[in-house]
Formats: sequence, structure tokens, C-alpha cells
Amino acid sequence: MEHLTLIIPAKNEKESLPIVLSELKKYNLKIIIILEKEDLDTINSIKEYNCEILYQINQGYGDAILQGIKSVKTNFFCIFNADGSFNPIELKNMYDHAIKGNADFIFGSRYMDGALSEDDTIITFIGNKIFTFMGKIFFSLPISDILYTFVLGNTQKANLLQLKEKNFSLCVELPIIAKKSKYKLISVPSHERLRIAGKKKVNAFKDGLLILLSMIKLFLKI
Repeated sequence: MEHLTLIIPAKNEKESLPIVLSELKKYNLKIIIILEKEDLDTINSIKEYNCEILYQINQGYGDAILQGIKSVKTNFFCIFNADGSFNPIELKNMYDHAIKGNADFIFGSRYMDGALSEDDTIITFIGNKIFTFMGKIFFSLPISDILYTFVLGNTQKANLLQLKEKNFSLCVELPIIAKKSKYKLISVPSHERLRIAGKKKVNAFKDGLLILLSMIKLFLKI
């Protein structure tokens, strides 16, 4: 997977990120970690690993991902969690779809046959189903897990999308704008593992409201 770069936004992941990077050592790919300069514990925890560190200029999960994508020099990128919830063995299947030209953007899904989540709660499950349904009805999205950001895509085409969302709303902006731009999107089964340590960075209600507002704006083209 020499033409692939993983983008790993990380915040307060000193326990998880070294384990994630150790697991990724056997894969032939590049890694970019996006961190805040003040997060010294996480920075110091990964000094021995072969990865590029970018210091986040602004704030927000979406902002970190966009900064990462703009820095990728390989043909393909993949958003990858720092908490251990994504399984790197699934990268090969996603990468093969990209290399073969089967799709411009490949989305991991926890809700397909052979997929599951060990980290979903009833609230996040219901919320995801609602937002995914809205994506299908209002934007004709062919994906089955709109809030799951395990996404592998074409770097050049991603930059052409001119994405703007700086928070978790990026998870819906990316597929919606990609679909509007007539790029091909597919879903593949994914097994979301329990995060290794720490708490989720997502606030189900606050971020859910931001995601809803983002979808409304995109539908109304505001």
C-alpha cells in the first residue's frame, strides 16, 4: 500500500496512539499524525515511531482532517482513528477498491453483513440510522454508515471538494459534496473495535445538532 497515507487526528491519546502505531508497523504506507502543540503527552509518546507530525493550526476534528489531506503526497489517503477502534487489516480491501478504480471514496460501514460495532451505544446507533436515512432520501447517498469516518479516498479529488466543516460535521459534508460532484462512493463492511483508552471525543447531542444543521445547509445550498 505504498500509495496510501493514513491521516490520524489525535488529541490526548498517549495511551492509545503508540499501540495503534505499533500495529501499523508491518504495513507499507505513510502516516501523518495531526496534533495540538500543547498535547505534549501524546507527542512524547510517539517519538520512536516513523510518522510525520503536523501541528494543528486551528481547532476541531474536521479541521485536523482537512489539514492532513492537504499535506498528503500519495495518490490515496485514509482517515484513521487514534483510539484503536479501526482495524488495519481492513485497509487492504479498501485500498484494493481504490487501486482498481471501483470507487473514488470507500466508506467503512458497521451496518453491513459481516460488520459490527463494539463501541456503539443505543443513542449513537439510532442517531446514525436517522442521519444515514436522511442522506439517502435527500442526497441519494449510497452508503450505509454516514457518521463513521473510516474513509479511504482519492487525494486529488478530495482536495477538489473544497470541504469547509471544522468539526464532526465533516463526516456528512464529505460524502454529500463528493456525491454532488459525481464521484463514485461505496461502502465496505467494517468491525469497529472498542477504543483502547480514554473517553470518546464525540458529544452525541451537541455534535448531532451540528451535523443536522450542516445537512440542512447542504440541502438548501447555503
